[in-house]
Amino acid sequence: MWDCDSSKCCFGPKIRVPIWWLELVGQNGEKVKVVIEKDNAYVTIILMKSGEKYGFTNFCYNQVNVWIDEKANVVQAPIVGYVGKP
Repeated sequence: MWDCDSSKCCFGPKIRVPIWWLELVGQNGEKVKVVIEKDNAYVTIILMKSGEKYGFTNFCYNQVNVWIDEKANVVQAPIVGYVGKP
């Protein structure tokens, strides 16, 4: 697993992986997780419920938080490293 503080997992001249997925907004969170894992094996995907309170403010290069609504649909484009809530 890559270091949270290192961009080696996702950015660089030899690394060609997606870092955001705008096209996945509105789709089922579990299905989106599978798509992201296939697209970018360097990251860990975490499903997060929109509106819940979470106690973190860090930027992590090897993590993608997928924000979902009460129906488990994605409400915000998943982005590598972005941890803010919608």
